[in-house]
Amino acid sequence: MKRHLLATAAVIAVTMPALAEETVSYASYGGAYQEGVRKAILDHLPKDHDMKVVDYVLSGGIRDIRTKVKANAVDIDVAELYGGLCDQAVTEDLIIPLDYSKIPNAAGIPENLRQSHWIGFTAYSTVLAYNTDVYGDSPPKNWADFFNVEEFPGTRAIGGTYPSTNMEIALLADGVPKDEIYPVDMERALKKWTEFKDNITVRWTTGAQATQLATSEEVDMLTIWAARIEAAIKEGAPYAYTLNDAVMDVECLVVPKNSPNPEGAMRLINHLLDPKYQANLPDYIPYGPMNQDAFKLGLISPEKAAQVVTSTENLKKQLITDMPWWAKNVEKAQTMWDSAMQ
Repeated sequence: MKRHLLATAAVIAVTMPALAEETVSYASYGGAYQEGVRKAILDHLPKDHDMKVVDYVLSGGIRDIRTKVKANAVDIDVAELYGGLCDQAVTEDLIIPLDYSKIPNAAGIPENLRQSHWIGFTAYSTVLAYNTDVYGDSPPKNWADFFNVEEFPGTRAIGGTYPSTNMEIALLADGVPKDEIYPVDMERALKKWTEFKDNITVRWTTGAQATQLATSEEVDMLTIWAARIEAAIKEGAPYAYTLNDAVMDVECLVVPKNSPNPEGAMRLINHLLDPKYQANLPDYIPYGPMNQDAFKLGLISPEKAAQVVTSTENLKKQLITDMPWWAKNVEKAQTMWDSAMQ
């Protein structure tokens, strides 16, 4: 009997550490952004919380989630979606409600970005980037300059998959004030693009492709996510960018329907929103902390905050995407965009 008890105790001692560490899967869009989130936040989680976080690249965004949910083959616990797709995922019944009783760090997220099924995580901005060797001391300053091939000749590239952001860019270039962009005049935006599309050399489809366009100096001017052009600049690409009229969207965290570990997903979301960790983000990527408490901890210097897209001063320069509007209009806009940009 004594030997039996000792053997049982030994088994428990061996198995307990394995049981203490849970596995939670996290899916994002890869590249410099996901690497930055890993270094700023996720690398700390196993040590601090006995949690192993497995990364996946969600290359197809909401389409990947839709496919997995419909096939009853969900292997993702926490996923990030571009802001305009958050409400769409709710409409399609692809994600489950968040349990805010287990996400106390949500208190630092702006109220309008705390929804029943999703919460804001970071903000990213689509900016106008340009080759400094080409434009020298007279670079483009806004989207009107992007469309002005007479004064700013050269090759152009745009993110060509979705109408969101592109429609806003066209209207801003056409002189529409920021506070009058919504509801989007889709016909006016598409007219601007169809008249210009012969000047588009490349329509990139992934962030990695956009970065490569800059590192290889394939185009002189392009629309690109801030983190992607920062990555290219760090690799030596002779590019700069402006936040004037940049279009900001909010990256949201969601839990797909039939997540393998929904309880762990809520805990992981809370960790991802921890202001101590969010304050690390500017060290790796220019997508700022969405948890405003991160700016109050004294961990982000004023100099560093000036480079963060979510800082007070930089927010004034940008257009914030109206996510609810896009949730209601994305299908029609996508059809119109695909037809116009064939």
